[in-house]
Amino acid sequence: MVKPIRDTRGPRHVAIIMDGNGRWATQRGRPRLFGHHAGAKRVREIVEACPDLGVKYLTIFAFSTENWRRTQVEVAGLMSLFRRYITKEARALRAENVQVRFIGDRIRLDDKLVSLMDELELMTADCTGVNLTIAINYGGRDEVARATKRLAQDVADGKLNPADVNEETLPRYLDTYVLPDPDLVIRTSGEARISNFLLWQSAYAEYEFIDTLWPDFSAAEFARLIESYGARDRRYGGVKA
Repeated sequence: MVKPIRDTRGPRHVAIIMDGNGRWATQRGRPRLFGHHAGAKRVREIVEACPDLGVKYLTIFAFSTENWRRTQVEVAGLMSLFRRYITKEARALRAENVQVRFIGDRIRLDDKLVSLMDELELMTADCTGVNLTIAINYGGRDEVARATKRLAQDVADGKLNPADVNEETLPRYLDTYVLPDPDLVIRTSGEARISNFLLWQSAYAEYEFIDTLWPDFSAAEFARLIESYGARDRRYGGVKA
């Protein structure tokens, strides 16, 4: 009989689907981009809360491969927001010992944004505090498809034996290859779906779907969810003896 695995500690890696910015702004009679700006400010508070809560890795879903379907005005505004956020927060993140990395396909992103992303990753590469991963132009299916192409190319080039391909091989080709799998995935705004986020990595993650809109999500609520996670019985497919 498989012995149950029980994690009595808090989550080491938390991933967040930051949803509800647009609705938050609409409720206040403001344009959707107003909500996105408010949501960007909330990121700082949550990142700063991580060390005291024992969270070493934080991954946030900033822009999905499906978000290109939004209006041109909103997409352009979001891209401008990303450039502004990186420029404004770079030194603070470095000073707070936060290591930043980006995941997702950069091919559709403008050169200026990609350059800023590269610079921030390089600037914080030796930081040893919280690991902040920002998903931009990211989709779980797209990530697996891109990873499979790279794996197939290695097979074609004779670098990888097809017989050696298993569930431990593919993760080495994913965008998140240097990260542990998320222990807890949080989605704000009351929606109960995962929206193509970290599909492979979240196979055994715990989920929390909460009604709070992202701009209202506080460090106190974050702490409550972390505490709740500690009471869960994580068996990873096993059963109690």
